[in-house]
Amino acid sequence: MTTLTDTRAPRPALIRALTAPKGFGDQTLRDRRPDAIELLGGIPDPSVLPSREIAEATARVLAQPGAPALQYSRTEGIPALREWIAAREGVPVERVVITNGGFHGLALAVQTVLERGDLVAVDNPIFPLFLRGLELSDARILPIGVGRTGIDVDDLADRLRAGERPAALYTVPDFHNPSQSTLPTDQRRELVRLAEQYGFVVFADNPYRELRFRGEQESVEPFHDSDLVWHVNTFTKTLGPGLRLGWVVLPAHAVPDVVALRSRQDGHSSTFVQAVIAELLTSDPLLFDATLERARALYRERADALADGLEAEAPGAFEIDRPDGGLFLWPRLRDDGVDAARLAADASAEGVEYQQGAFFASGPGTDAERRLRLAYGDTSAEQLREAAHRIGQALRRQRV
Repeated sequence: MTTLTDTRAPRPALIRALTAPKGFGDQTLRDRRPDAIELLGGIPDPSVLPSREIAEATARVLAQPGAPALQYSRTEGIPALREWIAAREGVPVERVVITNGGFHGLALAVQTVLERGDLVAVDNPIFPLFLRGLELSDARILPIGVGRTGIDVDDLADRLRAGERPAALYTVPDFHNPSQSTLPTDQRRELVRLAEQYGFVVFADNPYRELRFRGEQESVEPFHDSDLVWHVNTFTKTLGPGLRLGWVVLPAHAVPDVVALRSRQDGHSSTFVQAVIAELLTSDPLLFDATLERARALYRERADALADGLEAEAPGAFEIDRPDGGLFLWPRLRDDGVDAARLAADASAEGVEYQQGAFFASGPGTDAERRLRLAYGDTSAEQLREAAHRIGQALRRQRV
């Protein structure tokens, strides 16, 4: 009897340790259910993306003599795009590095800053995919609570005084994912002060900052004024996730390290995509802000439609903080007798898919398991009202 030999190469320990996310992340990108309203991911609506203008910019870029956009470029990014970002951020251009989207910026931060096994303070609840990125450094995590005004800087200070010594801290300061809270400017200054006192690096992940549709913007100056902050942003939520284009404002001293790291990885972001977006942004200085204004008005309408729908279809069932920006609602179930996991299953049966709040906890001490994360970016107000009706139906299944 012949025994077949497994001829596959052995998998390295790092790869063996990686697991697919359970209940979060990849399901956002799966094939959509034709019978369901999916409120899963922070996806921008196609109607507010400047697709026609991008097509026109692409034609102009390809018409340039010698087609320079089809050639190699510098690791830091092409000058025209870096200069536009630097002017908008109010920083020297030398501190801007172009990335393949926001998550790439975070991966570069993790790989540049952390030693294997380092302690990293993180949001609790958290954007779960950052924890996936931390697996590459075998990091340990120190969960810090997030409330209505962002990460709890006072709690962090208490933990530091008690002897905790993180190498870095990760937070989403504007329209936090999932809670949609925003860290006030004075608390940003205090966070930076703590970083400088205790010697840790801040990873400020800010993909939703431009999507404020109510209230006044908080300042990013505290982040830009420190040599211990990596401020990560992206065009994903404003111009389109398929571009895979973002940037990091990082301390000047860290730029050579990032260049050295990328010279051993991807080299640089797509010259072609960079050139198209630089042409788009510089040929019409008003276009980006006009695009944002359309998006903000649309997302405000949708956030309110979803909140109004839940309050009408399930009166008193949810505590709802209406967001001032971003792409999510984070309602909390008031009735502890309602099984949140069963509600998600019943909602799916009714034809609504959403992310369960329990997926977002990075440690104990939150009420995330009592919450729903509902994404409204690419769903019409009419569909959002229907989704609220179906969630109400699912809730009534447990109250029969």
